[in-house]
Amino acid sequence: MVTSPVRIGSYRIERLLGIGSFATVWLGYDESLDAHVAIKVLAENWSHDLRIRERFLDEARLLWRLDDDRIVSVHALGELPDGRPYSVMAWADGGSLRDRLARGPIPVRQAGALLREICDGVAVLHEHGIVHRDLAPGNVLFRSRPARAGPGPRAEQVVIADLGLAKALATASGLTARAGTPGYMAPEQDDPMAVVDRRTDVYGLGQLGVRLLGAPVRRRPDDPVRLRDGVPGKVAGVLRTATARRPADRYRDAAALRAALDRATAGPRTRPLARAATRVTMGFAAAVMVCALTSDAVGGRFAREPGVAVDATGRIAVRIPDGWHAMTGRWAWPGQAGGPRYPALLVSPDPARWRTDEAVRGAFISLARDGTAGRTPAAVVAELPHAGCTPSPVRRSRQAGIDWVIAGFSCSDRRGRLVEAAGTGSGGTGLVYVQIAPPADNASVFVDTLLAGVRVRPS
Repeated sequence: MVTSPVRIGSYRIERLLGIGSFATVWLGYDESLDAHVAIKVLAENWSHDLRIRERFLDEARLLWRLDDDRIVSVHALGELPDGRPYSVMAWADGGSLRDRLARGPIPVRQAGALLREICDGVAVLHEHGIVHRDLAPGNVLFRSRPARAGPGPRAEQVVIADLGLAKALATASGLTARAGTPGYMAPEQDDPMAVVDRRTDVYGLGQLGVRLLGAPVRRRPDDPVRLRDGVPGKVAGVLRTATARRPADRYRDAAALRAALDRATAGPRTRPLARAATRVTMGFAAAVMVCALTSDAVGGRFAREPGVAVDATGRIAVRIPDGWHAMTGRWAWPGQAGGPRYPALLVSPDPARWRTDEAVRGAFISLARDGTAGRTPAAVVAELPHAGCTPSPVRRSRQAGIDWVIAGFSCSDRRGRLVEAAGTGSGGTGLVYVQIAPPADNASVFVDTLLAGVRVRPS
């Protein structure tokens, strides 16, 4: 029996929302703001375990730093008179996915849209180098918000919650305690020495997909997925790949799974996609542009000639290696959800497969501009580590009027060699960001040659 407190800090307690393994969650009321909040309190039986206490505090700090509307937000931290910490969070007034599934199957169309929203929320974590490790129906919440200013119907948003088991990718391998929700845990989570990365979350997302879209039959790992009536047949293959026993056989992250779901249900869309361990997100236009560059410009745009690609805004151009092709689009700097989208180019022998196959070579070029919040090229490159890869010394190079900071990574998996580069040009062009997966032969020469072919113009 849990005794309800009258107040926690300045909040009046109205009722119990839930009890977990390590904490209790209460519905509180902020009288000064006339608003409800969720207050998570460390369980009394764990209050003297310093490891659990620090994990509790780490979750609150992590949620504070993320500050994205698809992740539950933390307003404040506090401490009870008995010394137990508590965190004050936004209240998800729509309950959890676990609650809704307990009431019966969710309509197919709604379930498919819901799975995509969950992928988008987890993609935010992956963009920040975080793996959740416990993606289950109880950790997918819903909150209502006005669809527009003033009275009217309220729209609903999916929110990812409970990051108590989350780990930074830089520290997510080796001596990882077994943790997660049975039925949604990836097989490698049973091995304390296994690498836990984005693909661990992909497994949990795949199991959520099976629960939402699959027929209610018992299924062993790697068995075919039987779908509910009305679900496109190709979705079965997507969910089977997502829930593959071997991490290497799954999609690399939540954004890649989202992209695969889009292709399986309605063909390619202009959606955020991701590439590699800390890959940026980009929405690609449907058209493929193989344009051109000269040193001259017309009306603020680059002129065109064969062998050079120019983005749709005419502000970025790059000389294309033989046999490569280009796609144009816009992207949002990681962590800038809802912010401006910047012009970008993707060049590759197979641009469509770059989004889903880490073995495909290619390069992503964009103007990051104010999305970097004033960070220098060196600072931007330093913030882009790759789990499971060995970094090379950072070097500098000046190519075609741009001062580049270049960091290389040697990866043992299908990614092979990866290069991150950022630079600034003259004339107010802002910061230019490039990520390259070069061919194995003469990688350094290839990188310098490609960077020498990059041109940008001020807005």
